[in-house]
Amino acid sequence: MNLKKLSLRTRIFLAMIFLVLLASILISAVAIYQYKEQSEDYHKERLERKEENIQTHFRRVLNGRQNTWEVKTENISIIFKEEIYNIADIHKLQINLYDLDGNLLISSKAGFQNNVADKCISAEILNAITNTAIHRYVDKHTENGETFQSSYTIISDQKSKSLAILNLPYLEKDDFLAKELEEFLKRIGFAFMFVLLMAISIAFLLSKYITQSLKTISDKINTTRLEKRNQKIEVDTTSEEILTLVHSYNSMIDELEESAVQLARSEREQAWREMAKQVAHEIKNPLTPMRLTVQNFQRKFNPEDENIHLKVDEYSKTLIQQIDTMSSIASAFSNFAKMPAQQNETLDVVKIVKLALDIFNEDYLVFTAENDEIIAKFDRTQLIRVVTNLVKNGIQSIPDNRTPILNVNVDSDAKNVIITIADNGSGISEENVSKVFEPKFTTKTSGMGLGLAMVKNIVETYKGTISFNSQKDVGTTFKVSFPKQND
Repeated sequence: MNLKKLSLRTRIFLAMIFLVLLASILISAVAIYQYKEQSEDYHKERLERKEENIQTHFRRVLNGRQNTWEVKTENISIIFKEEIYNIADIHKLQINLYDLDGNLLISSKAGFQNNVADKCISAEILNAITNTAIHRYVDKHTENGETFQSSYTIISDQKSKSLAILNLPYLEKDDFLAKELEEFLKRIGFAFMFVLLMAISIAFLLSKYITQSLKTISDKINTTRLEKRNQKIEVDTTSEEILTLVHSYNSMIDELEESAVQLARSEREQAWREMAKQVAHEIKNPLTPMRLTVQNFQRKFNPEDENIHLKVDEYSKTLIQQIDTMSSIASAFSNFAKMPAQQNETLDVVKIVKLALDIFNEDYLVFTAENDEIIAKFDRTQLIRVVTNLVKNGIQSIPDNRTPILNVNVDSDAKNVIITIADNGSGISEENVSKVFEPKFTTKTSGMGLGLAMVKNIVETYKGTISFNSQKDVGTTFKVSFPKQND
């Protein structure tokens, strides 16, 4: 599992559960370790208490009046012949007495003397007893899964003379402690189950509370747009960190709106500047020949010239031609600046395209339609403008030294009308592909470069698309697509 791919809410939830489980495991491990240490200390202290009590009992027997035997190692078995059973019964332990050489003298366990292996103490244990300052040694071993302790201590008389070695075999019975540990683990298990359920509930609510504000911020950021007015985030109660993030977002929105206003103003000013430059440039072109014509006519004017009428007609035609040029420039800019009105007329696209092509006299212009009638909603005037501009653009792109070909086709699918205009003109160079629909871009020596920009504006207004495919010196195909029902 890749934690980086998990959501913040899931990670908080899993972290809370993991902490509770880790705490339960650690506390259970500490409890088991504590009970184990407690069990070892209990058996150690219990054996020491038993040993001390038995030694005290032995000393009383040795020093008692009823003892008529001389206190020495050889008489130990006789002195404790009957008493050893009473002492073992009182203290609930098996008692073995060995001489100082490790040979068994007497035992409280019946039949113990018959076991040859237990009649003698090993040399290692004897050395350990002798070499310790307190003359005591505890041997600990495990048999058949049970742990045994066996203590060895030297018994002395009143003059601190060593008499015998007292051996107390002790079986560590942990039934009571194990039961206590089992009950404790069971109770703590129930407690941790309750804590786990509480942690799951708290983690769910806490993660939901934390991520709710983050989700609100995320949704707002996803809907933030430069071109529209964005709503600020309003939260009633949340953490300080989330509140700081909200304030930062709201501040960013204020700065974004201010930047958008400045950008829009700058773009409008730049557009007007470019438009003014273009209008000034295009109008200045016909003014220069008009000025030269007037100056030339003024300089050569002679009322008595017999050809004066012809010169006046020539002069008038020149002025009218330049005035028409200025009028066409003004109309082109007016049409480009004016957004096409969506009339949404129900019309036959095949019929309107044919009508638009009637103004062209070129014999090579071929029109085809997949259906005799294609009904769609579009503005009649704007559709004619789109077709005529694209056809005129195709005609002007064909070089004079090439046999011209220009095909116009109208087709449709379930939802859209598709118009294609294909020519075998010069094509569009790769560096000009991105500039084709830009205003005032043109590769022709005449014209203002507004035709294709205006076509794109009209088509997109009707939720359509325009695209082209071109090969240098082979030709260009323009494709216009718009919905039949423009709701």
